[in-house]
Amino acid sequence: MAQEKLGKILGSVAKRMRADFEQSQNFHHNGEAGTSREVLIQQFLSGYLPTHVEAVHNAEIIAVNGDVSPQSDIVLIDRGTPPFTSLQGFRIIPNECVYGMVEVKTKLDRTQLMDACSKISRMRNMPKTAYRPIPGMIARSTKAYGRTHDFFPTSGMIVAFDSLKLETIGTHLVDWCRTRNPIEWPDSVWVAGKGHLQWGDPRTGSLFRSPVAGASLFQIDAEPEQDILLALALHLNIHFSDAWMNPLDLIPYSGATPLGQLSRKWTI
Repeated sequence: MAQEKLGKILGSVAKRMRADFEQSQNFHHNGEAGTSREVLIQQFLSGYLPTHVEAVHNAEIIAVNGDVSPQSDIVLIDRGTPPFTSLQGFRIIPNECVYGMVEVKTKLDRTQLMDACSKISRMRNMPKTAYRPIPGMIARSTKAYGRTHDFFPTSGMIVAFDSLKLETIGTHLVDWCRTRNPIEWPDSVWVAGKGHLQWGDPRTGSLFRSPVAGASLFQIDAEPEQDILLALALHLNIHFSDAWMNPLDLIPYSGATPLGQLSRKWTI
């Protein structure tokens, strides 16, 4: 009964998002339209993410080794992230604080899919090393993408308002992933009004939280009344309810930058 109620609520949310999307098509400036659609997805994510995870728009991700992320539509970060900003109004976020990224597309085709996959791959391979150990605590780890990580690895999702046939998108995605390690693969692809693509066990049909070698890509068609939003809300809860990070250490980010000069000392 509760699931049916949530499904009806999300069904109405889907209709409102579709109406807002259609309204955004009236924008004459492509940048304004794209930003509006990204904000629609950001607002939905913010309503269904666990409270310790925040969805932000207009962010630049940096890593200790100097890597800078490609421009990402939406970044999912820990709420304890330092509020660094640049003069252009973008947030600057240490990669250690990033839990995931979401690429938002108006109409997903092969070119748009390849672009999103490349961004996810690049972001996930940025290092996360600037943490302070907690004395006496048992070290935490997360299993994902066929490996054990001593941090929460960055998830990557693609959300589109429209696309080519979902079967065609799935074929393109498999072709891209076939020559790459699962650590580079997107976790899922979501298309409003059509359904989503997610990795799973080829023998049992059960869905995986993240892709691993030997996984199959499954196409799940959306229920018309709920669209993709109920499944997406559940996916967000499963994927990020246990997202975690050790205390951030900003000292490695300062590098060789002088913090001051010792001019006097007192001995007691």
